[in-house]
Amino acid sequence: MKLAVVGGGSTYTPELIDGFARLREELPVTEIALIDPDESRRELVAGVSRRMLAHAGHPARVVATSSVAEGVAGARAVLFQLRVGGQAAREVDETLPLECGCVGQETTGAGGLAKALRTVPVVLELAETVRRHAPDAWIVDFTNPVGIVTRALLDAGHRAIGLCNVAIGVQRRFAARLGVDPARLSLGHVGLNHLTWVRSVHLDGADVLPSILAEHAEELADGLGLRAGLLRRLGVIPSYYLRYFYAHDAVVREQRAKPSRAAEVAAMEARLLKMYADPAVVEKPELLGERGGAFYSEAAVALIASLLGDRGDTQIVNLRNRGTLPFLGDEAVIEAPARITASGAEPLPVPPVEPLFAGLIANVSAYETLALDAALHGGADRVRDALLAHPLIGQDEIAERLTGLLLEAGRAHLPWAVR
Repeated sequence: MKLAVVGGGSTYTPELIDGFARLREELPVTEIALIDPDESRRELVAGVSRRMLAHAGHPARVVATSSVAEGVAGARAVLFQLRVGGQAAREVDETLPLECGCVGQETTGAGGLAKALRTVPVVLELAETVRRHAPDAWIVDFTNPVGIVTRALLDAGHRAIGLCNVAIGVQRRFAARLGVDPARLSLGHVGLNHLTWVRSVHLDGADVLPSILAEHAEELADGLGLRAGLLRRLGVIPSYYLRYFYAHDAVVREQRAKPSRAAEVAAMEARLLKMYADPAVVEKPELLGERGGAFYSEAAVALIASLLGDRGDTQIVNLRNRGTLPFLGDEAVIEAPARITASGAEPLPVPPVEPLFAGLIANVSAYETLALDAALHGGADRVRDALLAHPLIGQDEIAERLTGLLLEAGRAHLPWAVR
């Protein structure tokens, strides 16, 4: 079984390799193609990947290439984990919105729109190469903003499913807290990518979320950067991305007072690449746990194994709404539990969503539709409309100013923005 990773030179990749090595019975991979235009990073990551597999006694071979066509040929699944513009572009995404008093985040708000504008066209071009050279392969998209990118792939007719590590991270942390096997826990997780709420935590069929909140609200709230009273009142656990909405002004003050996350990650990546160059490194470095993407490998292995093995199990993925949330169109992409088979992902019914959450979901979903339109067709007016629709922006003068700033900063990746 061959798998391909587009963006294989990412410092994330050893997290994937570690999962492939540990979960070999679940997903018997024989070849992994790492595809990346950056030769230096590609070779460093390929080298440590080969050593990790050999150290684990895994027989799969690792092929490194800059050719997408060569890398995906014959693959049964292709993972997209690319970052157009690298950490330099992320730095702009996270700092430029602060000039207008808006949250600076790479997937949320103006920064997320900037990333979508430069990412969607590249991903669609890559997906066409997959369609030509591996027409039966599944595309698993981990590229942010996952909801918008997955919608673009599905609208273009690709066999694609979006994947995020937030849900599996919550499940694993709760399982560890309760001292149980994660397989015994299921989450009532619903919303959009990076805009979700856990409304139930079922352990062997019984909802233990009320007791978790009663006993651990302070600790949970502290980890989310929110007030414990909010969690108790809502009776849910919001994704940590909801802090950008529920505590917007506090976040802006914090972001203005410290270095960006992009700067932190760039420094971390430099350290990781030095480690990957060390021939003595044969296991995933502990530092990688601080990079983000925890449990990504488990989520990816589980999804691919179910798609290729027709397992029919339940996983939380990004997929078409298809009536699951009646206040959204069928074509919208949501993040929710789904049954995974060889035919793809089929959303499972969810309890009616409370108006407090449904309103924000509908608002952000409308923004995502406009953001995708701007990414596909360009134009300052489309960008401005998307910004005006976003609940974290929504003011004419700010949207106008941000449009000019984003297009000026993104010219290298937006040919249509060059005047």
